[in-house]
Amino acid sequence: MSRSKLELRPYQKDALASIPEAGAFLIQMAVGLGKTVTFSQIPRRGRMLILSHRDELVHQPQKYFDCSFGVEQAKETSHDEEVVSASVQSLVRRLDKFKPDDFDVIITDEAHHAAAPSYRKIYDYFKPRLHLGFTATPNRNDGVGLQDIYQDIIFQRDLKWGIKNGYLSNIHCLRVDIGYDLSRVALRLGDFAANELDEAVNIEKANKAVAEAYKRYAKPPCLIFCASVSHAENLASLIPGAVAVRGGEDREQTVQDFKNGKIPCLTNCMVFTEGTDIPNINTIIMARPTKNISLYTQCVGRATRLYPDKEYATIIDCVGISKKTDLCTAPSLIGLDISEVPPRALNELQGDLFDLPDIVAKVSDCPEAWIKNVEYIDLWARNNNYNMHGVNWFKHPDGTMTVLDIQLPPEDSLGRIEYNGTLLSSQTVFDLVYQKLRDEYDDKKALWDLDLVKRWGDAPASDKQKDYVKSLIPALNVETLTKFEASQILARKCSIQEPATQKQKYFLRMHGFDTANLTKREASKMIAEIKS
Repeated sequence: MSRSKLELRPYQKDALASIPEAGAFLIQMAVGLGKTVTFSQIPRRGRMLILSHRDELVHQPQKYFDCSFGVEQAKETSHDEEVVSASVQSLVRRLDKFKPDDFDVIITDEAHHAAAPSYRKIYDYFKPRLHLGFTATPNRNDGVGLQDIYQDIIFQRDLKWGIKNGYLSNIHCLRVDIGYDLSRVALRLGDFAANELDEAVNIEKANKAVAEAYKRYAKPPCLIFCASVSHAENLASLIPGAVAVRGGEDREQTVQDFKNGKIPCLTNCMVFTEGTDIPNINTIIMARPTKNISLYTQCVGRATRLYPDKEYATIIDCVGISKKTDLCTAPSLIGLDISEVPPRALNELQGDLFDLPDIVAKVSDCPEAWIKNVEYIDLWARNNNYNMHGVNWFKHPDGTMTVLDIQLPPEDSLGRIEYNGTLLSSQTVFDLVYQKLRDEYDDKKALWDLDLVKRWGDAPASDKQKDYVKSLIPALNVETLTKFEASQILARKCSIQEPATQKQKYFLRMHGFDTANLTKREASKMIAEIKS
């Protein structure tokens, strides 16, 4: 079948080489790594269908094909073209004009949306040889996983990889307290309710604070993401030379002027989240708080493309008061969970993106976080419908989970964890570890069995517990500790100080490291860095 001839980057060729003959698979490529170019070069034995959820994305792939190209969107209809690009909202109402075997290959662009009912109806109708989902962020924000759509993740090149290998711009992160109060904003489908969010952030005092943050920290061209059209217009009125861009309008000249430096700042509401290629953007200001990691990553991705004389992209997170502990900010870009970071330490989460893991680990590794970890684990497990069997797991900011000397890597976007060299469903792994604890760690049950701990946990800590905790952490006030809180501190502190295992030491010695006096925690961190 006819395909345009494009010069592919090595990793794009690797992505194509990873594709099996048949099946449904997911490919993760960070914003700016060229997923559209990549899927345009997939060998096909028949027709191709490209699915997009936003109108702006439907026509975008056409320039990469040199064959007949049809569109199913609004008033446009296809006529048996070799490649058909369709809006999901339009195609789901037009399925009767196609036969189930009309397409050899289906491509789902921005595949983190693929579990939505409209997509499922299309997938259930067509019977392609190959279905590939492309996305920069393989996570749905409503808790519905993609494991029912795709068999496996066959290729991954994330933001961290793109930056470290010179294909994307590095990121400098700033947090600016704008004074937002999101504590009473309701949630809808996993993110802040639009109307209530606008009422909370689109206020004169906060808007002036955003404008001041632009003046102090932004390097034009700057793109500001806002909570509403009104919010975008109000912010633009406070920033000299800024222009508010509306959805649906003819904005080609505005964008061109922005690219040419005639406009220093654009404000927008959900206009430039996906499919926008403006590589000279130097600064992103997130004046639209979100809990949706896909949305956040797409917004930030507008600034990560390389451009002459761009040293790095600056990301300015506008924050304030929030009881929503999983608000997306810069650490979210590399999978860091900052829900355990004490509020007093949040302002430390700034600087180079790759410095954040060490900063987050340091400031969240404290008694108050160790005590609250049970609550975080419980909430996470309930959101994912996991049965944790009452095991006293500790979840680290990078997603790693530990109990005693057992450590699990972060689960992937299909809900799997590598255990003893095999990818298994997360629930299966939790079941296996629970059985292992029962069989081999019965003598340490007081440390790993939460049900046992909670029976007596509300009672005041014993003098022996207090003395031991005090010996480990002299600065901690132990007088008001409960037995449960003391046990959590002791379990965590002891696990930190335990010597590295023989397996860890062997691995590190094979890589030329001295393992004398190495703790288990230190060894785990070194091994993770070697493997990455």
